Amino acid sequence: MLKLRKRRRLQWSVAAAVLAVAALVLLVLRLGPALPVADRGSLWIDVVQQGDMLREVRATGTLVPREIRWLAAATPATVERILVWPGAQVQPDTVLMKLSDPTVQDSLRNAQAQVAAAEADVAAKRAELESQLLDQRSALAQAESDYASAKVKADIDEKANQMHLIPQLEYEQGRIALKQLQQRVAIERQRVAAFAANMKAQTAAVQAALQQQRSNLQLRQRQADALEVKAGIAGVLQEVAVQEGAQVAAGANLARVARPDVLIARLQVPEVQAKDVALGMPVSVDTHNGLVDGKVERIDPAVRNGSVQVDVALSGKLPPGARPDLSVDGRIRIAELHDVLSVGRPALAKADGDLSLFRLDPGGDTATRVSVRIGAASVDRVQVVRGLKAGDKVILSDASQWDSYERIRLK
Repeated sequence: MLKLRKRRRLQWSVAAAVLAVAALVLLVLRLGPALPVADRGSLWIDVVQQGDMLREVRATGTLVPREIRWLAAATPATVERILVWPGAQVQPDTVLMKLSDPTVQDSLRNAQAQVAAAEADVAAKRAELESQLLDQRSALAQAESDYASAKVKADIDEKANQMHLIPQLEYEQGRIALKQLQQRVAIERQRVAAFAANMKAQTAAVQAALQQQRSNLQLRQRQADALEVKAGIAGVLQEVAVQEGAQVAAGANLARVARPDVLIARLQVPEVQAKDVALGMPVSVDTHNGLVDGKVERIDPAVRNGSVQVDVALSGKLPPGARPDLSVDGRIRIAELHDVLSVGRPALAKADGDLSLFRLDPGGDTATRVSVRIGAASVDRVQVVRGLKAGDKVILSDASQWDSYERIRLK
């Protein structure tokens, strides 16, 4: 009997041990193989909110002058002397550097000589044509004079013929001579008119040749003047791209001048987000010394290095220290969503996608993995379509280290 009792006690002990082990196994299976512990202080935890949400696109960029002028060499030349260095305030007529090119001076002198020769040709041609015109007019005047004399004689001969004072033959010969002189006058008048027209054509030809030489002279003069490189606009000399003694080719950039008082923000928007950006959208530009409001005024049609260039016209007053090439951050407001669930943007979150987040349990000591559907995404917030409700607390930090766990413990 005693042995039977001992055996039953042993069976109960074994059964209790088995039950304890089973409970422990169930707890382990529920909480994970080894329930990890996360430091609450190192986690980014946010609360799901119900309300309005701004949909924005964030992009980095720089401030650039609205008006920039690159100064280029008009001809191949040598940089003789640099007179002004970057950072200096300049006026349109400020000489920045001096270049030299002997061929430009030679070409200028040749052009001046050719203009002088062409002007002499015009004067000589005009004198020659005027002399010929005078000869033509003199011949016309002589013909008119001869016709007038013959007309007087013909009138007298006609009266004499009526009185039978002169032979009929002489009278007829006088009438024939009068007709010939009349035709001669008409021909001489035609010659004068034709020569006047021809004179205009010949004068226009030599004038055109003169104008061509003058245009060439203007070109050579501009090339000679360009050896003194001037700023062209009032502003600040930003860059000198050459050194003294350097040989530069025609068209090579020499210096850059800009107006620093009129700046725009040039942002580089990622190509996947650029499709949502449109002209006129409001922009907040952070210069790291203050915020400036602006609007999108230009969107580059091409994609370069995975981004689209967007120019923002700044309407607000620039903060102190704003200058060209200053790095800035821009937030372009795409849209405003009303009465939606939203939460801070989790790591690796994408618009219109699914992801899993750890939601804090009511006690706050543990967090359980939940599946969440993301709608619209902004710079620092995302729209929650399903999986969470207002007031839920979720861990937004990168939780990839706990991918194999459904729950974690917080301390």
